Amino acid sequence: MSTPRSNPTSAPTPGRPLTGVDVVELAQWVAGPATGGLLADWGADVIKIEAATGDPQRSMFASVGIEKDLPNPSFAQDNRGKRSVVLDLRAEADRQTLEELIARADVFVTNLRLPALERLDLSPADVSARHPRLVVASQTGYGPIGPDRDVPGYDIGAFVSRSGIARTNAPESEPPINLRSAIGDHATGMATTMGVLAKLFERERTGRGGVVETSLYQTGMYTAAWDLSTQLTFGRLSRMRPRTASQGPMVNSYCAGDGGWFYLIGLEAARHFPSLCRAIDRPDLAEDPRFATASGIKENAVALIAELDATFATRPRTEWAERFDANDVWWAPCLTMAEVANDPQAEALGAFLPTDAPGHHTEQIRTVAPPVRFDGTPPSPSGPVPGLGEHTDDVLRSLTGEPDSEPTRPTEDDAS
Repeated sequence: MSTPRSNPTSAPTPGRPLTGVDVVELAQWVAGPATGGLLADWGADVIKIEAATGDPQRSMFASVGIEKDLPNPSFAQDNRGKRSVVLDLRAEADRQTLEELIARADVFVTNLRLPALERLDLSPADVSARHPRLVVASQTGYGPIGPDRDVPGYDIGAFVSRSGIARTNAPESEPPINLRSAIGDHATGMATTMGVLAKLFERERTGRGGVVETSLYQTGMYTAAWDLSTQLTFGRLSRMRPRTASQGPMVNSYCAGDGGWFYLIGLEAARHFPSLCRAIDRPDLAEDPRFATASGIKENAVALIAELDATFATRPRTEWAERFDANDVWWAPCLTMAEVANDPQAEALGAFLPTDAPGHHTEQIRTVAPPVRFDGTPPSPSGPVPGLGEHTDDVLRSLTGEPDSEPTRPTEDDAS
């Protein structure tokens, strides 16, 4: 049974409403650490349990053949502010240590596959039964039941591919799309975090925790719910078309004369079309009977897109931006990541956090802040990225009541 926290009423600090919440994370790669990372960003004390070889994400560059010692921003993104403890869960003493840490915790986060957890006597149901006040967050590829409960499911498989996202977002004549790394993992991390917070809220009223179950597969289906619910209702779905043949010219991408892409976002075509015609000095389009109504714009979409393509190619995106803004045209630039990294709006939001680079690097890198603000408080760094096993001694001393010592990063020999 879980023991009460020694200081359950720790006052939250501004922007960190989870101050005083203890979390044990037994997870690797992205989706599980992303959950622990959000909880740490919001004030929770997150103890990350790692094997002696470390979370494989620590060695991501080596896994793709890059041997140089580089800062690892992907690991930093989801593990800043945590405490790293190395345990060998094949050893009974270390298994008991983990059990003691879980007994003190409010939340236990894991994305280990269910057969591995069952071998360790750490199945979500068993852990919850031993610690009734604990919130157990379990992530899987395809869910905790069904014929594929034990199938491995990185996000490209479970979230992107099997959920329908890859195939539905590509025209029938083209191969399935391949989303960039960890998009499904981070969506699942956010979904899991929501479940954890809901369960913690319930525990405030009932005194009992319980199990929160999420999967990459079901998060992918929910992310694509507009299309999937349409399929469920009507038994079919409109096919994805190339942008030159889109049936929505007013919600489409276009390329300016300098190569800068942007989207028109005129969802109400008849309402927004006159403003666009004024902005681009094309009154002839506004007077063209083919484009006089929303249905006409849809029926003659290919012709209108061709006209807009030719017009937008005559000026750089900066000039179109001025004209759009002056004429109340709804639009958005389609930025590269290099442009996002220097976007004044992102800077104003505090979207990037300085973070100590993991490993033996002394410089700071910029990572991405969580997408939530509390009471107008801008996000701030939750803490440095832990070295592998950096906090093992201090955390183990805390179990015996011994005072903590100053934390030290492991030496290169220690970490090997």
